[in-house]
Amino acid sequence: MQYTQSYDSPIGKILLASNGNALTGLWFYGQKYFGSTLVEQQEQKELPIFEETVQWLDIYFSGQKPDFTPFLSVEQSSSFRREVWEIMLKIPFGKTMTYGAIAAELARQRGIEKMSAHAVGGAVSHNPICIIIPCHRVVGTDGSLTGYAGGIDKKVQLLTLENADMSQLFIPKKGTAL
Repeated sequence: MQYTQSYDSPIGKILLASNGNALTGLWFYGQKYFGSTLVEQQEQKELPIFEETVQWLDIYFSGQKPDFTPFLSVEQSSSFRREVWEIMLKIPFGKTMTYGAIAAELARQRGIEKMSAHAVGGAVSHNPICIIIPCHRVVGTDGSLTGYAGGIDKKVQLLTLENADMSQLFIPKKGTAL
């Protein structure tokens, strides 16, 4: 069985999902790939993992860096995506990392010469636990704020909330990743 609960954030309503023990999903309502890991049978239920996640979100949306991470499970995803998400979990609060830098780190970890930044972008965009696995902290090599499934406006709001240095970042005027 899968369980869900809603959370009203200052920048939009969020859906939380759990297998009963771990957080398996966190999406802004209406975002691209919304509910991508949800099964048909779900039940709204209060769970300890949801209480912990709400506490994390409350701290985060107050502008503070939470000092814990709820127990996460992304087991139904590919090993490639999980490796990318593990790297994203290490991006510090208020900092950014490029798709290319993630690709380079992944190549280093795998002992290969290089990895496609485009493939990394696909994994980043399919992140089922936004904010906590901070895909909003991933930017283009040129500083462009592209490719956030929740929308570029939310990406800007999240980075601003974290007091990230936005001086070298910009919203592209055109492109497919808007």
